[in-house]
Amino acid sequence: MKKLLVFMIDALCSCDIERMAAMPNFGPVIKNGSHVHHLLPVHPALTYCCHVSILTGTYVDRHGIVSNERLLHCEKNDTWYGYKRQVNGPTLLDHAREHGLTTCSLSWPVSAGADYTYNWPMVVPYHYDGYAPLQYLENGNATQNLLDAYYWKYGRYIKGKDSSLDLLTMSVAPDLLRDFGQPDVMLIKMCDLDSARHRYGVYSQQAFDQLRKHDEEFGVIMECLKRYGDPDNTNIVIMGDHGQTDIDDVLNMNVLLTEAGFIRRKDGRIVDCDCFAHSNGLSCYIELKDPEDKVMAQKVRDYLESLKYNPDIQLLYVLDKEEMKKEYHLAGPFDFVIESRRNIAFNDDPDTPYLWNSKIPGDHYIGAATHGSRPDRDENTAFIACGPSIKKGVVIERADMVDEAPTMARMIGFEMPDTDGRVLEELLV
Repeated sequence: MKKLLVFMIDALCSCDIERMAAMPNFGPVIKNGSHVHHLLPVHPALTYCCHVSILTGTYVDRHGIVSNERLLHCEKNDTWYGYKRQVNGPTLLDHAREHGLTTCSLSWPVSAGADYTYNWPMVVPYHYDGYAPLQYLENGNATQNLLDAYYWKYGRYIKGKDSSLDLLTMSVAPDLLRDFGQPDVMLIKMCDLDSARHRYGVYSQQAFDQLRKHDEEFGVIMECLKRYGDPDNTNIVIMGDHGQTDIDDVLNMNVLLTEAGFIRRKDGRIVDCDCFAHSNGLSCYIELKDPEDKVMAQKVRDYLESLKYNPDIQLLYVLDKEEMKKEYHLAGPFDFVIESRRNIAFNDDPDTPYLWNSKIPGDHYIGAATHGSRPDRDENTAFIACGPSIKKGVVIERADMVDEAPTMARMIGFEMPDTDGRVLEELLV
């Protein structure tokens, strides 16, 4: 039986492939396999939206994970999506289970409570720095088999201000392969390249150093397959979820909307609004307080359209609900989406008084580099595959993120019905 192992590198960019080809562990996979050089993410190109599209083969308008955070009506929210029940539709692992395969997901977003054989989800809150992360993992959010086997030993890696999800993942993954045997489908997600690029920039030496560390981590996984698994029958996939773009400016849209009269404040705090901005980093959702107020909707639209001609802002597009769905398969509890021609990141802090903000190195929306834009903005990401189902030496210049799930399903012998993507037949034997 053919197996599948996915090594996900958050913020892997197309520009990384050349460097990876020269590395000791990634290199052989690239040399002996095939890849998609420019894998176009979904809109918005945010971690959680992309990870769900990768596994469902559907766009955001169908799976329903519209951002990293759950959007509150005309408020900023820091509560992130986390639970498999929030996803509309089945995943690759759900289909694999139905075909009698064992499944494993380590540190994958929006997977808490999933009915997988082994599951350690990315569900501890993003800014949590306390010493009791077990509260977010127990009660079925992670599978009890992994908690019983490894939390006592490796839970320390996700405690305190210096917590590291990658340390945890790279401790659990090799032990699981040794102790439980290789699952038929195994997902391993790494975070630290994304963090390095948010902090130092897309093309920084720190980012390339982190990519080299991921090569070493991948080498550990490959050695574990040799010792405890079935490497000859395993299809290996190395993938990213989105690229990143170096940022020039940070614009606070809610301050701009205040200046335009759409938001009212008292003592610096918002007391009422006609619309509200929700940042996606490189793009921004604009939500109307009353979507049924067509007069106000037109006023907001006209104002946003005028920002196309503002030399500092230079909006590239203003899309309403119908246009979003037609152009990018995007739908949710918002009324417009905007993005700049410039490398502007959008801030949505409702309490700051400043229109233009400084970059905050490491911030997931307004760091030195960020993402969250339309799919074809540089840098986008990549998909690399090698194994018994994969041809050698094929390079597809461009493909879509929704193609990945049906392609990976075919690698291990079944079809995924009702996806938005296609099987990348060109890669497969």
